[in-house]
Amino acid sequence: MTRLLVLGMLDMHPMSGYDVKQMLQLNDAERWAGVLIGSIYHALKKLEKEGHIEITSIEHTGHRQKAIYQITDQGRSHLHELVVDTLSSPAVVYPSSLYSGLSLSHKLDSEEALDALNKQQAHLEEERRALQHGLELKNATMHNTIPPMTKLIFDHMFTVIDQQQVFINKAINLLENDD
Repeated sequence: MTRLLVLGMLDMHPMSGYDVKQMLQLNDAERWAGVLIGSIYHALKKLEKEGHIEITSIEHTGHRQKAIYQITDQGRSHLHELVVDTLSSPAVVYPSSLYSGLSLSHKLDSEEALDALNKQQAHLEEERRALQHGLELKNATMHNTIPPMTKLIFDHMFTVIDQQQVFINKAINLLENDD
């Protein structure tokens, strides 16, 4: 995913590794894309070595230098392949650790299991707030012109959280009614 997003950013315009990092942080890519922000510089070096990007200039700011990268034609072709691959690959993700814990929740006393599920609900609420904050920041940054596909992505993320909350509530009801 890091390669895809880095190439996508550089396809917009040349930028430094720091600029790519800032853009991905601003867009909260760690949350929704699973991109480890620290992996960006490694991806840049690897993409450069493979000929997908190249350094166009070195800027000097004080005692520091920063390389400005741009995507190559080979990189655009690779970006195209990555987009097709990600769009055509199934992306169903199950909360397997939650399923595992629920399948063995009978090993706990009901109070302990209920407490753990209530903590799960609190985490989901925090995730919802963080997502809402990210949407508001993006909306402000883009002057209320969020592209329809980006809006669709946010809507889906909210739906995933909602579904998870419904599922947890059903599990809580089962545990409460089991007594």
